Amino acid sequence: MKRTLAVFLTAALLAAALPGCGGSKNVVNVYNWGEYIDMSVLEDFEAQTGIQVNYQTFDNNESMYSLLSSGGSSYDVIIPSDYMISRMIEEDMLEPLDFDQIPNFEDIDPALKNPEYDPTNAYSVPYMWGTVGIIYNTEKVSSPVDSWDILFDPDYAGQILMFDNSRDAIGIALKSLGYSYNTTDETQITQAVDLLVEEKPLVQSYVMDQIFDKLEGGEAAVGPYYAGDYITMVENNPALAFCLPKEGSNLFVDAMCIPKGAQNKGNAETFINFMCSTEVGIKNCTEIGYSTPLLSVKEALPDEIKNNPVAYPSAEVLAGCETFTNLPENILMLYDSEWTRLKTTK
Repeated sequence: MKRTLAVFLTAALLAAALPGCGGSKNVVNVYNWGEYIDMSVLEDFEAQTGIQVNYQTFDNNESMYSLLSSGGSSYDVIIPSDYMISRMIEEDMLEPLDFDQIPNFEDIDPALKNPEYDPTNAYSVPYMWGTVGIIYNTEKVSSPVDSWDILFDPDYAGQILMFDNSRDAIGIALKSLGYSYNTTDETQITQAVDLLVEEKPLVQSYVMDQIFDKLEGGEAAVGPYYAGDYITMVENNPALAFCLPKEGSNLFVDAMCIPKGAQNKGNAETFINFMCSTEVGIKNCTEIGYSTPLLSVKEALPDEIKNNPVAYPSAEVLAGCETFTNLPENILMLYDSEWTRLKTTK
């Protein structure tokens, strides 16, 4: 359904004039999360602008940061999450954007402008937003699901999946214990990892994009992941269901940025503007399932999408969610050492 809708709407709308277009030898190097774009929009971009897209993916913010901070990359557009953008701004790793080249920024929902992670909106343009919840197979899980506790339930030993990144996994344990995602209390963080160590014998696998095959294919019963991916996954396996836990969850924004020293900054801004056009936003949003920051795109979506409480939760539900913030250096170091402790525990 969503591919057909996207093609129809794109055919009807595709006619945007884009600033800053270059010649056929121009390139833009894009680094994004896996499973997080309609690949055909890259072909559309190349056809309209003559700019070649070199596209690569990462599986978590920390691995993306590690590569860029080592100086070993040549990307022009990256799409980190909120807290990582804050860290990269603080460490002077991002270029200020020329918004004269990104006029489609005007269509961004005002609620997502000037966020805490980029207070003057100098460095980022929202790409997608969403929540983290529990995805579970209703044919394998018989008990009610309303809490992070199910991820620590011995009844599902060998059927539990867990995030393979420190911020999300430790964050889930913190929430399960009643703490904030953004605590700087070292004792609380250590307690959270102690809980993950206790959980480890129950875990079938630590995953990122591998969760698609495992849950869609019925190889596991339950795991935490992003709401947008659930919307895609349930189309392939209708037995899957989604829950935002009662203890609260993560509300995130992923945004397009340009790394410091990017060689193709003008092309990068052209790409960002293109991704914020209505026709491309519709095509991309309907393909990947995530929540759009673009007002015109949400307005154009069918009612069954824009009224889907998984994609667009109520204000009351969102009030119970918490956004990750950048943590002090000593806490980041603690996360690294505690994550190593977890992953090396037998």
